[in-house]
Amino acid sequence: MKIVNIEDYLSEQANFNQSPEESIDKTVLDIIRNVQTNGDQALAAYTKQFDQVDVKDIKVSPVEMEEALNIVDPKLYEALLQAKKRIVTYHEAQTEQSWFINQPDGIMLGQKVTPLDRVGIYVPGGKAVYPSTVLMNALPAKIAQVESIQIVTPPQPDGTIHPNVLAAAHIAGVHTIYKVGGAQAIAALAYGTETIPKVDKIVGPGNQFVARAKKWVFGDVAIDMIAGPSEICVIADASTNPAFIAADLLSQAEHDEEAKAICITTSQQVAVRVQKEVENQTMQAEREEIIRTSIQKHGRIIVTKTLEEAFELANTIAPEHLQLMTEKASEHIHEIKHAGAIFIGPYSPEPLGDYMAGTNHTLPTSGTATFASPLGVYDFVKKSSIIQYSKEALMHVADDIITIASHEQLPAHAESIKRRKEEK
Repeated sequence: MKIVNIEDYLSEQANFNQSPEESIDKTVLDIIRNVQTNGDQALAAYTKQFDQVDVKDIKVSPVEMEEALNIVDPKLYEALLQAKKRIVTYHEAQTEQSWFINQPDGIMLGQKVTPLDRVGIYVPGGKAVYPSTVLMNALPAKIAQVESIQIVTPPQPDGTIHPNVLAAAHIAGVHTIYKVGGAQAIAALAYGTETIPKVDKIVGPGNQFVARAKKWVFGDVAIDMIAGPSEICVIADASTNPAFIAADLLSQAEHDEEAKAICITTSQQVAVRVQKEVENQTMQAEREEIIRTSIQKHGRIIVTKTLEEAFELANTIAPEHLQLMTEKASEHIHEIKHAGAIFIGPYSPEPLGDYMAGTNHTLPTSGTATFASPLGVYDFVKKSSIIQYSKEALMHVADDIITIASHEQLPAHAESIKRRKEEK
């Protein structure tokens, strides 16, 4: 893992191009248009092309769900139940209520909170199976009281959905699951097919084709975010156990070759020790090849002169996961402005947030934590402004409305008010 100073790191990032290839966009747009035109027929063709599976019925049946529940590891099922309890407890605190303010002269203002009607959740397949993603996306939608929740996920080579994913869906209370993945699944959710109904919002992570598809359908349907590769940034001083730091860096590097694992430290000695630990732990890792590629491409240990410089750099990076592993770490929370999730102290590692803390692990990536938030109950509701004025209250502001409308050269706006002023 390369050790660099702050200037070299910033220079390196300035020259790094994250833009997707035009060929990806062309492929994704072709898929979207084909699904819009040919519906289920296009989905079947793409599933055969990309997943090498000839799926006869893309909807998971109750029998398939029952079979999955019979073979899933009971220990995993119990762990998912425990995770659900914590996720529900945390996310119930996010619920918002409609509110109304009654003012003098017959004025009533407020905000009405309404759950979305239909939500589609993308659950990745491929290199790993993610039952936790099901819980993290479905449970906030359930708490928001979304009426219809459906899951799309790529089938396995035998045409089934992995039992762990189906078990998580059952625990989350989602029973509508479709065996389709990739950009074609996003298109199906966005525009509907003969089998898959159109949704109001699409959530959930995926590969670069899924991410680009979500971007292209945005506007016709809402999305949660454009998820990039996984990221972790650890801020450490001389008090931190280097073995802990290395283990946490590798926990993200193992996701895929584009994952980013960064350590920022004020100690050159810690940097060297973390570097050695990363190499030693990588040699023992099951996903060694993926980790090595990720670390070589994006893994960096950055040495700063002060903690203040470390915090400033972390805010510039705006990482998905930020671990504060310094002395009196909790006293430094106010220094962090931009991060998807902040983990405090040596015993709050990132995997805790992934699975069992209850916080959501669907987080902003690629620097979008400067303006975006973790997935939450608030992502599954919409808000309507409520306005009610009596005649007396309207007359009190009528002239001001007419004045502003006239200056904006919108005479019909002004006329709407004038007619009420002139009412006998």
